[in-house]
Amino acid sequence: MSNQGKFKRELSLSDLTWIGFGAIFGSGWLFAASHVSAIAGPAGILSWVMGGIAVLLLGFVYCELGASVPRAGGVVRYPVYSHGPLMGYLLGSITLIAYSSLIAIEVEAARQYATAWWPSLTQEESTLPTLSGWLFQFCLLCLFFILNYWSIRTFAQSNTIITIFKFFVPTITIIVLLSHLKPANFSVGGFAPSGIFGIESAISVGGVIFAYLGLTPIVSVASEAKNPQRTIPIALILSVVLSTIVYVLLQVAFLGSIPTNMLENGWAGIDKQFSLPFKDIAAVLGLNWLVFFIVSDAIISPSGTGNIYMSTTPRVVYGWARSGTLFKVFTKVEQKSGIPRPAVWLSFILSVFWTLPFPSWESLISVVSAALVLSYAFAPISAAAFRHNAPDLPRPFRLKGMAILCPLSFIIASLIVYWSGWKTISWLLGSQIVMFIVYLFFKKWVPTEKVSFTQQIKSSWWLVFYYATMMIASYLGLFGGIGVLKHPWDIIFVATLSLISYYWGTYTSLPKAIFDDDEVETNESNPIHEHLVG
Repeated sequence: MSNQGKFKRELSLSDLTWIGFGAIFGSGWLFAASHVSAIAGPAGILSWVMGGIAVLLLGFVYCELGASVPRAGGVVRYPVYSHGPLMGYLLGSITLIAYSSLIAIEVEAARQYATAWWPSLTQEESTLPTLSGWLFQFCLLCLFFILNYWSIRTFAQSNTIITIFKFFVPTITIIVLLSHLKPANFSVGGFAPSGIFGIESAISVGGVIFAYLGLTPIVSVASEAKNPQRTIPIALILSVVLSTIVYVLLQVAFLGSIPTNMLENGWAGIDKQFSLPFKDIAAVLGLNWLVFFIVSDAIISPSGTGNIYMSTTPRVVYGWARSGTLFKVFTKVEQKSGIPRPAVWLSFILSVFWTLPFPSWESLISVVSAALVLSYAFAPISAAAFRHNAPDLPRPFRLKGMAILCPLSFIIASLIVYWSGWKTISWLLGSQIVMFIVYLFFKKWVPTEKVSFTQQIKSSWWLVFYYATMMIASYLGLFGGIGVLKHPWDIIFVATLSLISYYWGTYTSLPKAIFDDDEVETNESNPIHEHLVG
């Protein structure tokens, strides 16, 4: 198309790092600490460490993918390149649900904390928004839309300012609360009152993994990054390591600063005593100046993350549309701004929709966490497949130990999904199987120019097996299931299913990876084009 624009490479290493840290550091720090404490007690610290390690492993995989194939919406396009359009169709749908609802979750969190100043935003004895509360959320969404509609530079500048403030307030909170540390708190009911079950549950249900999952925004804007082969890996690792340190310190500060007399009945139910955790603790300790800063950040911090996902969700929409299984209009990039504006409009509409039926931050956490982890989980399989079907792909960052790290990261991702519980898994994975069946019924309309329909099915059967067996494991397991599978057999069972799916998926990939390469995303010399195209 003559009026088709190009993505503009304007994002620096600092921009990417702030995007990663800003995406990871949203509403999670404001709410998760109390939920984690209620579920796991002091052992919740281990939940944060385990979550950080899991995300870092996936981050290493994305370092290789993001540096080798810097593409807008890469999270949904890598499986297309390695396994065909059917994979893009399935992953695109689940990722779009997760990303667009994330925007809504963040404005919900901002509104809940803003209630501390404006009580009329939330219904009494409830987390439901009033009409004015919903309008508050809607205005925030409109602001995000405007910031992302005009240019990527406008978004990056606003995000940098917001993220610096987001980093400053938690740092002050950690320092002040650690000065009120009560060592006795860490032995109330024992270090791990709920055992390994509590530690595992806190990762999924407590909001740990939800708090961490901000890697893909960096990959999603890869087409707009300067020198992506160098900057993407560095930004990914920096953002995860920095976030892990801050989250662990925040959890220690929360656990240690609670007045010990409030723990007479143990840690269970502590989240009910602290509806706005860090703000409530600061108030109990008489630190009114800190209350002001926390509430300010509690409005700004989730808003900043919502703003980031309003930027990255359109890139996911664009990437899905490029696979040929979503309407072609969403591949349109506006010429002057370099922004995929039809995709921005769809992201805005979906984010507004998600604010309608779901009342609070807690309502979507397990669902979104599982959906996000699934969207991350297929990266190791694509990365391993590229070693076979794209051996000449330039790899500025080559992951060492891939034979161990990729299957290990896939197992960990599967366990996190399993820990999210039967109620979440049944409809999330069940809906994916239904979408697979729908794809079969509409075979006449699916894209087959580059990959035959037969090959697409052959390269995707492993995913149906994975979804179905994960549902069986969840139903039989301890997390919302009937409890037939006990520890540690449930872990062994899920790990075994994951390994079977991983190797099946790796070795039934396309015989040769198929990359798209055009001027929309290549404003500078592209090694993929030079080596694999033409």
